Amino acid sequence: MAVTVSGIEKGSIAENKGIMPGDMLLKINGNEINDVLDYRFYINDRRLRLLLRTAGGKLRLMQIKKDEFDDIGLEFETYLMDRQRSCKNKCVFCFIDQLPKGLRKSLYFKDDDSRLSFLFGNYITLTNLTDAEAERIIKMHISPVNISVHTMNPELRVKMMANPKAGESLKYLRRFAEAGIAVNTQLVLCPGINDGAELEYSLNELSKLYPAVKSIAAVPVGLTDHRQGLYRLEPYNEQTAGEVIDIIDNFNRRFEAVNGEIIAYAADEFYLKAKRPMPPEEYYNDFPQLENGVGMWALLKAEFERALEDCTVTKLDRKVTAVTGEAAYPLISELAEKAEKKIEGLKVNVVAVKNKLLGKMITVSGLLCGEDIFSAVSGMDLGEELIIPPNCLRNEGDMFLDDMTVDGLSEKLGIKITQNGSSGDELLSAFSGERGGF
Repeated sequence: MAVTVSGIEKGSIAENKGIMPGDMLLKINGNEINDVLDYRFYINDRRLRLLLRTAGGKLRLMQIKKDEFDDIGLEFETYLMDRQRSCKNKCVFCFIDQLPKGLRKSLYFKDDDSRLSFLFGNYITLTNLTDAEAERIIKMHISPVNISVHTMNPELRVKMMANPKAGESLKYLRRFAEAGIAVNTQLVLCPGINDGAELEYSLNELSKLYPAVKSIAAVPVGLTDHRQGLYRLEPYNEQTAGEVIDIIDNFNRRFEAVNGEIIAYAADEFYLKAKRPMPPEEYYNDFPQLENGVGMWALLKAEFERALEDCTVTKLDRKVTAVTGEAAYPLISELAEKAEKKIEGLKVNVVAVKNKLLGKMITVSGLLCGEDIFSAVSGMDLGEELIIPPNCLRNEGDMFLDDMTVDGLSEKLGIKITQNGSSGDELLSAFSGERGGF
């Protein structure tokens, strides 16, 4: 195989060597180049032998000397250099299957690409992986790999993912662990299916792969109002969510007694559903599972309180409105109140937005859409600015799930819209308007 060069960076080594758009990169130091992982891995040597085929069909072999890790200036049409690989599973809990009709096509694409796990932290199921690809990951020591496990019971995994390869593919998880590849794992839990005794089994089996398994996140299944014709699933409630937390706590106590640390975490949503206090910041170590909603509450609260303590602004004449999902509303309200007490004249109105697009059981801020935000705050005195959470935006950070843009929402409301940032100090900066920090 080969990849086609689409462009050449000006002033680069590639330009100086006469490589042209349309040339095909065949090999680097004798190794075939099939995608971005091959390219990134083999381009790091100081001495390179590039084999190319020109647009005219001639083979070119060139020698390049460079500093280690320097790029040579080749550009490619797509980031992956070929098509993104789609998921071949039909998981009973798949969130994409629950999306309403009429959204943009890209939202319905199910990715399951091992390259995206390494490049962007995406989670993969391993069912798309071949033996050759697994060996490449081991050879290149691509690490960490993020894996959607869901259950370590092979038979149950086949049923949950509706893929006959789902159980067998767990062999790759064990091969990676034996090769010293760091692995982060997630378990999307469905009440009565892979929690309870099955959760205990999965935790114990994953613990056998420590220290390669760095973390385990237990995440509750997300259920929208658009599950017509899909597998019947129930949401977690106060009791069942508490049972998940208890299983994880008991596992962690046993694990820590032997290994001196914990590796399993329940998502913040479990604590909210169970009506239990969130663990403190130090519970989450280095926050290995933030993208799965694990520890976001504790980290944001701790960062905000530290920023507020260091804040030198004591008086303002400022009124703003901050929107958030129903799940985070208690926390954002608490932090807004603390800011108002510290900074005289600051007024922050916090609004919890109901998710009408996806349904009442979807309460996270990352799935809010523009029309629902508009409906929630329309007619209110919003003050100087409307502050929105950044994780509800898609497409380079300027479009909501329902394709409304930030500029479009701003125009409809007649107010400036800003993002509150992803950290506690950025949230305080958004509240106060002091964008330079404290």
